[in-house]
Order: sequence, then C-alpha cells, then structure tokens
Amino acid sequence: MKLFIAGHNGMVGGALVRRFQRESGVTLLLRTRSELDLMNAAAVAEFYAAEKPDAAIIAAAKVGGIHANNTFPAEFLFANLTLATNCIHGAYLAGVKRLLFLGSSCIYPKQAPQPMAEDCLLTSPLEATNEAYAIAKIAGLKLAQYYRQQYGVLYHSAMPTNLYGPGDNYHLQNSHVLPALIRRFHEAREQGLSEVMAWGTGAPRREFLHVNDLADACAFLLHQANPPDWINVGTGSDVTIKELTEMVATTVGFEGRIVWDATKPDGTLRKLMDVSRLSELGWQAQIGLAEGIRQTYATFLAEKAAGNLRG
Repeated sequence: MKLFIAGHNGMVGGALVRRFQRESGVTLLLRTRSELDLMNAAAVAEFYAAEKPDAAIIAAAKVGGIHANNTFPAEFLFANLTLATNCIHGAYLAGVKRLLFLGSSCIYPKQAPQPMAEDCLLTSPLEATNEAYAIAKIAGLKLAQYYRQQYGVLYHSAMPTNLYGPGDNYHLQNSHVLPALIRRFHEAREQGLSEVMAWGTGAPRREFLHVNDLADACAFLLHQANPPDWINVGTGSDVTIKELTEMVATTVGFEGRIVWDATKPDGTLRKLMDVSRLSELGWQAQIGLAEGIRQTYATFLAEKAAGNLRG
C-alpha cells in the first residue's frame, strides 16, 4: 500500500509515520510544506496524479489554543477548509480509493450530552471560541461522507479527543493545557520556585489521548472493510484539571505549592467522548494517562536538549 500522510511533520503526523513504518507492505509518501503546498489545489492534484497513492490520511491542519482561535477565526476557517477540500477533492480526482480525514472533538456542540456520541453532531450551537476551526472540520467530515455516498470511494473520518505526546507544542501562551503544564512545572522546578499559580478551580474534567494511541487507532480503522463515516477516538475516561495538574507536578518533580486562582474562568465543565462504537469494533487505547505523562516528559527533556522543542 502506498500511503500519503498529509502533515507528517506535526505531532499527529509524526506519530502516524512511526506507526506505519512498523507495518510491512506500506510505502509512505511524505512531503514537507516546501515540497507540497496543501493550500494550492493545483499542486495537490498534480501530486496525487503523479504518485497515485492507494490511501491517504489527512492530518494536516492549522491549529492553536483558545486565544489564537478566538483572535484569528478567518484564518483558521479559511486555512482548514482549504486544506480539507484540496486534499479530499484532489484524492478523488486522482482515483484514490481510501482516505481517512482527521477532525477534532470540538466539532460537537458546546452543550452536547456527556459523553459525546457521534450522533450529537450539528444538534445545537458550537463553542464560540473555536467555532471557525470546528466548522472547517465539520465541512471536511461531511465532504468525505458525501464523496463516499455519491461516488463510492471509501472516505471516512476519525474524531480524536485532546491529544498529547512527542512533538507537542510547548508555547506557554498558545499550547494546550497538558504541554503547558509540563513546561510550567519544569521551569518552576528549575528556578526553585515555591509555588505555581493555576487558573480556575481545577474542577472541569477533560479526556486525554496519547498521540501514539491515535496513530494505532488510525491504522486499525484503515483495515476496517466498512468503517463508520466518522467515529470518535478517545479513552472513554477523564480526569479533573486539578488531578491532571497534580499528576504533571509529581511527574516533573515540582515539590512546591499549587495555588488556584478561582477568579479565572473554568470553561466548559466536561468534555468526554463516547467511544463505544470504536470499542465495539475491537479497538481500545493502551497508554494510561500517568504512563503517558511520564513518557511525554521524557520526550520533552530530549527535545529540549536537542534544541528542537516546539514553542
């Protein structure tokens, strides 16, 4: 199988490369941004026509934290919509029979019942702060669904929960909560600080999936003869932000106090994926959160020492 992984230099793409390099019979097609501009429809179509992959995984995306999403919604909607349409339509034009599009749990409504099942898509309004990104991902999901419905190609989607692991972004303002905590507690320990301030009450609950587990789920889904049009990928369990914060502090070796600033907003109280459909197909996450944080801190230290830490 010739497999094109779009976005192979990102955290998710890197995990996919590591996963499929272990699979016999798979030839990876990889292109850097300078080699293939996914925002250029003609270039994408030309690449597909020349290389003729048997399958494609679309992991490329313009991503950022709440601040970035809220400040630059036009860029997030345009970029992610363009990536999705170019990669999906270009694949169809070139006769690519199988495609897996990667979305996000943010496609589901702000007030979705917990845990969030696939069927709650488009049943009520989205979270306003990342609506633009979510709309682009929903459009990609629907485009894959409708190409499958209309043209008979096996295009389908996976919706992962919050991800972490090797190659994550550790920028203190623009990263997600888990890598931000790793960096904050690491620097606090290095500086000998006696306390670290944490936002909110710590009460909200979040689910976290190691990116290597996501890559394994993608491989599993590509071997399914008749996968759902879209399916949730997660662990099916969550922790409070307070529990997460304490786990990271312990892993990093920070022994000071954690002070909670309850004047800062908590955000949505719970976001948990319903992963029963994927479980029924026979796949479950293997990397527990405590072990995953230990592994991720080790890679953080290695990336920092090598001078290639993102953020």
